[in-house]
Amino acid sequence: MSNFKVFVGIDISKESFSACAIHSPEEIIFEEKFPMDSHGFKAFIRKLSAFPKESILIGKESSGCYYVNLFVYLSNKGFSCVVLNPLIVKGVQSMEIRKTKTDRSDARRIAFALYTAQHSLPQKSFLSHEFRELARERERLSQQIARLKNDIEKALVVLFPELERRVNIYTEGILRLLEKYPSAWALKAAKTSDIERLLCFKRGRALSVTAQQIKQWAQDSIAQFFPVREILLQSKIKELFFLEEQLEVITEQLKRSCEEAALCQDIEILKSIKGIGDTTAMHFIAEIENINRFSSPKKLIAYCGVDPTVYESGKFKGSSRLSKRGNRHLRRVLWLMAVSVVMYNSYFREYFNRRRQQGLPYKKAILAVAHKLLRVIYAMLKKKTTFKVSHLPSPCM
Repeated sequence: MSNFKVFVGIDISKESFSACAIHSPEEIIFEEKFPMDSHGFKAFIRKLSAFPKESILIGKESSGCYYVNLFVYLSNKGFSCVVLNPLIVKGVQSMEIRKTKTDRSDARRIAFALYTAQHSLPQKSFLSHEFRELARERERLSQQIARLKNDIEKALVVLFPELERRVNIYTEGILRLLEKYPSAWALKAAKTSDIERLLCFKRGRALSVTAQQIKQWAQDSIAQFFPVREILLQSKIKELFFLEEQLEVITEQLKRSCEEAALCQDIEILKSIKGIGDTTAMHFIAEIENINRFSSPKKLIAYCGVDPTVYESGKFKGSSRLSKRGNRHLRRVLWLMAVSVVMYNSYFREYFNRRRQQGLPYKKAILAVAHKLLRVIYAMLKKKTTFKVSHLPSPCM
């Protein structure tokens, strides 16, 4: 991105956006505020019409969601738009002596940051973020489901501890049973035929327990009567069914978006590594967007936030820690992938065992695997090749 002559920084709020256009930090073209409506969008376009579109670079700091409609509108009009890492803008702010923060000053800082970082910006920084938003929504739903299941288990420890200890409570049959009879006390009064009917759901694993056994456990249970807890458990089970249904919808849409964005090849490349499946592959691709954004594996590692930080001053040498300055969603997916390949992929498991033998604790050894995995993925996506152990260096290296 080195052919731009006009750099436009935008600071956006719910009702309006401030824009600052510059040729250079010493030459400000205009600073103006526009309403966040169709009239404001058109007025902003008119303001930019004095310059060729190919000479204009528009940017904003990565935060919030108010910018999406404006940036899609500008992209559809043929303007180049980028979303900047907040650390780039913060670097500009740290050079200022006076500490001021207004919409106008923020827009100016973003414009200065665009000018300063123009040669290091990726070729395609702003795309439709729908694919990434779907992946993050799926991540959010998965986390909600995990928390909800934890709450259900805690409730059952009180309401029917014998059932919680002996069966998988997350088969649909058991959940439907608990939705109707949410405690041992409720099941004591239930008919065996009614219990059998509720257990006969096809989804999930086959149950290894009979209605008669559950009835007997209920009669022998140590659980006491807690009517309020029963209502709360029923509510949580209903919520779990709803969230799982939404998760299926989002997952299917994520797969369709993958196909529409022509990302299937990259996903198949990732899946060629044993231990990486559809879901983690889709999440990984959604977060990195395009491997060509990164000029080296080190930059991909830094984007994940798993690069080490070094603290040294004179003779003092501090301990090294993860920077955690990158994409936290990608870092979570990377951790899951690293744990999975250690379990299912002999190449990475051998490397993990070697690092453990060298004295690394479990988490640090997993992070070492994550680094190696990123370097392998980077090479595979760049060369468009699948995983072949014969093409890799020994895991002991």
